[in-house]
Amino acid sequence: MPNAFSHARAVSTSRWRKLSIWTTRNSLRNDTRPKFSAQNFYYRDLSRSTPPRFDFPPRLRIRFHVFGVRPKRTFRAAATRYLKDNQDKRSIADQALHLRQLDRFIGDLDLGSVHMGTLQPFIEARVKDGVKAKTINLALGVVRHVLNVAASEWVDERGLTWLASAPKIKLLKTADARKPYPLSKDEQDALFAELPEHLRRMALFKVNTGCRDAEVCGLRWAWELQVPELETSVFVIPGDRVKNGADRLVVLNSVARSIVESQRGVHPEFVFAYSQIRKKGKKPVYRPIETMNNTSWQKARQRAKVPQVRVHDLKHTFGRRLRAAGVSFEDRQDLLGHKSGRITTHYSAAELSNLIEAAEKACQQGSRKSPAVVALKQKAAGEVLSNRLMSTEESGAPGRI
Repeated sequence: MPNAFSHARAVSTSRWRKLSIWTTRNSLRNDTRPKFSAQNFYYRDLSRSTPPRFDFPPRLRIRFHVFGVRPKRTFRAAATRYLKDNQDKRSIADQALHLRQLDRFIGDLDLGSVHMGTLQPFIEARVKDGVKAKTINLALGVVRHVLNVAASEWVDERGLTWLASAPKIKLLKTADARKPYPLSKDEQDALFAELPEHLRRMALFKVNTGCRDAEVCGLRWAWELQVPELETSVFVIPGDRVKNGADRLVVLNSVARSIVESQRGVHPEFVFAYSQIRKKGKKPVYRPIETMNNTSWQKARQRAKVPQVRVHDLKHTFGRRLRAAGVSFEDRQDLLGHKSGRITTHYSAAELSNLIEAAEKACQQGSRKSPAVVALKQKAAGEVLSNRLMSTEESGAPGRI
């Protein structure tokens, strides 16, 4: 037997790799050399990926165990496991999109090699594309969460976590965040006049209920509850379809109720649906709408000369009109679907009547413009334009205006 074994066998086991050798009688029955069984040896070269080879009999079977050393796993493998383990999360589709965008930058890297340095090319590429810091932070947040889970929860068959320790992932400053832009009545009329009919109904419903884009697009007839005492109905959106995870009560004022009545019978499941123009004589086929922020919306706001208006600004418009009408803070929370300590889906008829009356005030707001409101809106629009120009100059990319 080589002398290397007698030397390596005497070495301390705490900081050395372990080489285990198994043999059987059959494997050495025609060989005159000594027979070994389950003997452990230790070698010193930790930089080598495989143990050194020794001159053993040709049919000797060797099995290696490396204790205390984590196998290399790529970030792509960790991202794949994360998506499989969290398929029930409401935000899993958005997180999958961020991970797909990150894959070409860090997908092939070992988990231990993912840090702010290796993430810098991804950040620079997204900034060059004109992406806001808040959106980039969402992707960085997913990376941080995956690394934290890999370092604390994912344990392999050897009792080791996938990652020894998670690095610090620092988020970007959100100085370029776009401010809310509530619409005046005149701006609303100009914008809605440019929208196609199906989007106009959805926008009018949204600006009178304060629902989010996903809540309007996914609104189902099964969520409608009749209130016979008030001769009206409300919608209760399940918590798994709401951003804050709580059931969402949607109160209908007269405008929202008229839109709901006009949509009855259009689609058996969804309140809002769209049918493409088909040939004459063929029955239209309606399908649900994925998002209001589509090409039609973006072109309409350009024609209406309000390019800074987002779909979510319709929710801000509803909230501002409620506040201008003197609606209390608690009622505004309930009408806008904000999370609070109250049970916001259990109301008496009197409480519902109060909320309907408050929502009715939003559609009674005229187009009164005080000089202060006009000045503030012009300032906000100017800041949006200047931020875009600055980001265009810094990145050298054409601006999106």
